[in-house]
Amino acid sequence: MDFADKNILIVGASSGIGLATAQLLKQLGAHLYTASRQLTPALEEIGSDFMELDSTQPLGTALDGLPEVLHGVVYCPGNIRLRPFERISADDFRADFELNVMGAVQVLQATMKRLKKANGASAVLFSTVAAETGMAFHTSIATAKAAVEGLTRALAAEYAASNIRVNAVAPSLTNTPLAATLLSTPEKIDASAKRHPLQRIGEPKDIAYMASFLLSDHSSFITGQVLPVDGGMSRLK
Repeated sequence: MDFADKNILIVGASSGIGLATAQLLKQLGAHLYTASRQLTPALEEIGSDFMELDSTQPLGTALDGLPEVLHGVVYCPGNIRLRPFERISADDFRADFELNVMGAVQVLQATMKRLKKANGASAVLFSTVAAETGMAFHTSIATAKAAVEGLTRALAAEYAASNIRVNAVAPSLTNTPLAATLLSTPEKIDASAKRHPLQRIGEPKDIAYMASFLLSDHSSFITGQVLPVDGGMSRLK
């Protein structure tokens, strides 16, 4: 995969999957633009054009520093709120929806004109295995990510004529700072690994490879898809 001369925006690039994707794309020659609430040392080390952004707030002029042409956008912000349904407030549901869905909506609306000018662009969003496979205590995040999947398909249909592809990646539990409390002991890691047919949990680079493929010209005939990267969890027994 070659990203030379391609401008890619990654929102939520400060850690985890977003950071791994930024690191990989930089290695592949992309001109990176990154946006997060803060510039972490790991992100600073990559050497991207950084913009401070909180996607749960109005974007204002936060993305004005982007170039006139964008070849790809990756929206990575997400969360893990695992609670019994009766303990999840309406405000919790709204907060998850704002971060996962409306944040993506804002970013894509703000960048769509730039994507159209690329004459062949790609947007990558993130769902979760829990949107496809019912899992206890996942009601809020599964609801929000199911909306991301609907957004993915609808936008793919609407912008196919503009040669803009829109796809989503649906990981299972991945070894990121976001999942730290779920993977805080060897016993928890082992138990989580055994839930996957491949007998391990995901690593950020596993997801970054798929995101990069979907941004690349190698996936030019793929749009409107939700692609699981979950160790077989969503399909195998």
